[in-house]
Amino acid sequence: MRVPETNPKIPNPLPSPSLYETDFYAWTQEQVTLLRNEQWSQIDLQNLIEEIQSLGKQQRQELRNRLSVLIGHLLKWQYQSQRRSRSWLATLRIQRLDIAELLEDNPSLKPYLEEALCKAYLKGVELAVGETDLSKRTFPVECPYSLAEIVDYDFYPGEPSKLVDESEQ
Repeated sequence: MRVPETNPKIPNPLPSPSLYETDFYAWTQEQVTLLRNEQWSQIDLQNLIEEIQSLGKQQRQELRNRLSVLIGHLLKWQYQSQRRSRSWLATLRIQRLDIAELLEDNPSLKPYLEEALCKAYLKGVELAVGETDLSKRTFPVECPYSLAEIVDYDFYPGEPSKLVDESEQ
């Protein structure tokens, strides 16, 4: 007859979560310290690689988002000229300034602009449809503006507007 064990073996507990999983900010500060101190063997290399890659993707996303908002407002400006406002004008100008700043800070994004424009146009149309009484069929299938026009601080499609002249006084 077999005697039951009085002290059964407890399976190994699950590994405790890493600092990366429990406190991302603290993890970033730890990684900075390790890098500054050249403690290469202690760096969380896999997660650090993923985060750096993610930062690059965020910059591309930021460019697409700003282009989308800018294009959406250009479409609204052109296709609903009777509803133009100082707010629309401000949005156009701010997005252009932000795009210029983003490209100045990240010049390697410039070759990505054409690809970003294609993706941003689709979202820009959705923005214009969502903020106007116009149907999606109102807008061209492809972006009617060149990249140079989109980022040109003085380009406003459609008929001229007193809003532009007044804001420059």
